[in-house]
Parts: sequence; structure tokens; C-alpha cells
Amino acid sequence: MAVSSKDTIEELIRAAYPLIYVVSPEESRVETTLQELSRTRHRDLIKWSVTGGFEDEGNKLPSDVRDPIRALDNIERYEGHAIFVMRDFHPYLTDPVIVRKLRDLCRQFSTERKFKKHIVLLSPIFKAPRELEKDMAMVEYELPNREQIDNLVMQVYDSLDPATKAMVEEGIQKESGGKKFPEFKEKIIDAALGLTAMEVHYVLSRSLVRKHTFDIDTILEEKKHIIRKSGILEFFESKEEWGHVGGLKELKLWLEQRQYAFGTEARSFGVPVPKGILLIGVPGCGKSLTAKAVGALWKMPLLRLDVGKVFSSLVGSSEENIRRAIRTAEAVAPSILWLDELEKGFSGTRSSGETDAGTTARVFASFITWLQEKQSQVFVIATANDVSMLPPELLRKGRFDEIFFVDLPSAEERAEIFRIMVEKLNKRSDHERSLSEEDIQVATEATQGFSGSEIEQVIISALYKAFEKRKKGEEKADLDRELILESAKEIIPLSYTMKERIDEMRQWAKSRARMASQVKETARDLPESKLEIQQ
Repeated sequence: MAVSSKDTIEELIRAAYPLIYVVSPEESRVETTLQELSRTRHRDLIKWSVTGGFEDEGNKLPSDVRDPIRALDNIERYEGHAIFVMRDFHPYLTDPVIVRKLRDLCRQFSTERKFKKHIVLLSPIFKAPRELEKDMAMVEYELPNREQIDNLVMQVYDSLDPATKAMVEEGIQKESGGKKFPEFKEKIIDAALGLTAMEVHYVLSRSLVRKHTFDIDTILEEKKHIIRKSGILEFFESKEEWGHVGGLKELKLWLEQRQYAFGTEARSFGVPVPKGILLIGVPGCGKSLTAKAVGALWKMPLLRLDVGKVFSSLVGSSEENIRRAIRTAEAVAPSILWLDELEKGFSGTRSSGETDAGTTARVFASFITWLQEKQSQVFVIATANDVSMLPPELLRKGRFDEIFFVDLPSAEERAEIFRIMVEKLNKRSDHERSLSEEDIQVATEATQGFSGSEIEQVIISALYKAFEKRKKGEEKADLDRELILESAKEIIPLSYTMKERIDEMRQWAKSRARMASQVKETARDLPESKLEIQQ
């Protein structure tokens, strides 16, 4: 069982660590913990900031000391057992004098027997010089857990007057189909996981103002803001539905079986948290579409990580960026982390030492270590078109639950894709269209070797042709078999221009990946050119 941040800090204080760096945006929550520890360990709690100087109950230190060096001098002369909280001290750690002074104090506190003193650097970000790495302990203070959020929700609920409580109950019953507050509370807690204590309080208050109840959508909207503020992750609001994914039956079945594997009920049943999947295959065959649609199926936030945004010109920033992206994804868990075209982001791993001083290799190492060891409810979906560019370490068992190969759609799958395309077209258009089964059969035969995205382009191109005819006076002109066949002849699919490369990918996948669907057309079934189909 993981040790809580509070217990970790208590252990460090009992073990007489002189310098502790606590990373947390929740200043008041950390200080409340330190206040409790100072009482149980019989130490004074003294706080310092550059704006307020020293704050302590006994007023033993002057409140007008705002210079960091003078503040450390006062700490050195302090007579008594104490914990000194230095708020937002990280900007001063670039000053060699202050760094040297902290090292002197660490050595002094470690050898001094009369008084037990500890310096806690409290900041929302971690920035420490290498000189202090061996002298300090670092603690990342975790966000509120389920029990703590439960207490926060109850505090807000208990503070409401009877009339407001009645409105909350009425709103919950409408949203949940008859459930009362105690039964609905678990959903509120799930939605609020990943928020700070203050954010939970604010978002519940905002929800009451907006909807007169505890609204899940309002809470999730707050999570979107957190993700946007990270600057690296993108909250992907996909409009794709699960039914928009044509074919890929094996992959879809695998994902459907795991949609209930998140939450306390699954844990109590003994179901492990799914890690993720790697989708490899022919471009345009539904890898990214599947990633977008899973968010809708599982009703979980879909976060897109642009690996290119991770890399920065500042030394150490790239490594910190990937850690920050991972922390953000874990903060809003359960969530889905989507990495599109993974091979492009990490293609330079092997030559990283020669080209970028090892930055790409270190970022990649941080990512795959997290993949291997993660316990959080973050499901990773990574897609790649060129398997030869992927580092071999990524394909090792344990990084992902499964590696799926997404091949060109079979005849049955192409027919399904045509039906889905027409259905989607009808939803966004005032004109009702339909293709007969005979039309679909003919279109399917004419698009042998086409990917799903190429079939979509066939429909779009045919639609342009139909609209042009209507504008020229043909009132009944619309999407039909002839226009689809005409558009299909104009497209040279990737399966012909890159036939050898696709054959290589299929050969690789035979013994190294699981098929996303039962593809009936193999490389040998594909004609050498479009001319064979047209003839």
C-alpha cells in the first residue's frame, strides 16, 4: 500500500531530515498537515514569505524580515525545536549564496543535538539546483483522495439551508433517474478526483449557482481547464461515436470488455486496471478514429499528448514536461491518454546522444518506465504507422496490455464503412440519402484495397459532384452509385503506391501483434494495380 504524503513528511521529520522540498499548489492544505505534525512532534511551526516575513504564534522572530538571506540567518540563530516553512522559495535557489547557506544549515542541523530544526521549502513547482540534490528530500504532495473529497462534498452539502438542499436533491434525481444524494455522491467523487481541495469547493459552489444542484458536467468542465492550463495535453472533445468505427471487431470486442474495469467495484472484484494498447497498421484504417471513439464508449476524458510539445530548448525542461503531462493525466484519472503517430515523436531515440545530448532518450525512458510501473487509472492508446521506427523497448511485453495490427478493411468491413458514411452524412444534412444493398455491393467491389479514410474521400468527392450537378440545373442530382464509382476511379489508394511496405508490415504483424479484425483479404488478394479492378 502506498504511503501517504503526510506519513512521508512525518517519517522525514522523525528521521531528522534538515531540508525537505514539498511540491504542492495547495499551500494551506500542506500547512495544516505540518501544523498537526508540529504539535505531535513538539516543534514550533514558523512560516516565512517574501511578502509577510515570519509568522509564528509566539512572535519569536521579527515579521519584517523579507530578505531570504536574513531569514536564513534568523533560522540559524533560532533557539528551539522548530519546523520552518519557506513559501515559494524556489526563485532564490538560483543564488549561489543562498544555496551555500542552505548547505551550511543542513550540515549544522544534522550535527546539532540541542535543537531539532527542519526547513520545508513549499512550492507548486520543483526547481532545485544540483548542489542541493543530496542534501534534501523531495515530497510530491498528493491531491485529495476519495475519502477526503467525500468529506469536502459533505462539508459543502451540510452547509446548505433546507431549501437549497431540496433543490439539490431534485436536480440529482432528474440527472440520475431517481437516485438520491447518498447514492449519487460516488459519481460526484469520481468526477472530482484530480482537483485540489479548493477547486472541489469552488466547482461545487459554481455548480450550485449554475444548475442549483451538484452537476457532473460542471465538475468535468473544471477538469478541462486544468488540462488546458498544462500547455502540453489537449482535452480532445471528440464528436465520434462508437458506432462510427466500421469493422475492427476483435479490437472493438477487446475494448468493450474493459469499459467497466475502472472504479472501486472492479478493484474489489479483483480486476486489474488496464494499462493500454498500441495500434499499429496501415494509415487511414481507423486507429485514430478508434482512440477518439473510446472516450465516448467509456465516458472518460480523452487527453491527447503531442510529443512535439514536450521537447524544449531549455536544459531539463523536456524531462519536466513529460513528467508534468503524466501528472496531469493521473490527476484527472480515470482518463484516456492518446499518443498519435508515436513513432514520429520518439524516432530519434537511438541517435539521441549524438543529436540532442540525450534529451529524447531521457524523455522516452521516463515515458516507458511510467508505462511499465503505473498504477493509476490512465489508459494509454498509442498509434503508429511505421513499426520499423519504433524503439524495440516500447514493444516489450508489460508496456501495453496488447498490440493490435490494423489492416486494410475487408469487403464486409468496407460495406459497413459505406453504410456508416451515409448515416453520418444524413445526420448533418437536410437531405435524406440511402444506398441500396446492391449499390453498396458494387461500391465495395470497386474499392478493393481502399482504406477507411479513402472510402470517406470517395463519398465526399461524389457529394461534390452531385452538388455541382444540382447547381447546374439537375434538380434530382444526388449521391448515387455512378458518382461513387466515378470518384473511386480517380483515387489511387495507398495499398497500391505502398504495396511492398504494407506487405512488410503484415509479415511483421503475423507473429508479433494481434489482428484488430479478421481480415479476409491478404496481401496476395490485392491486385498489382487499379487497372486490374477497372478491367
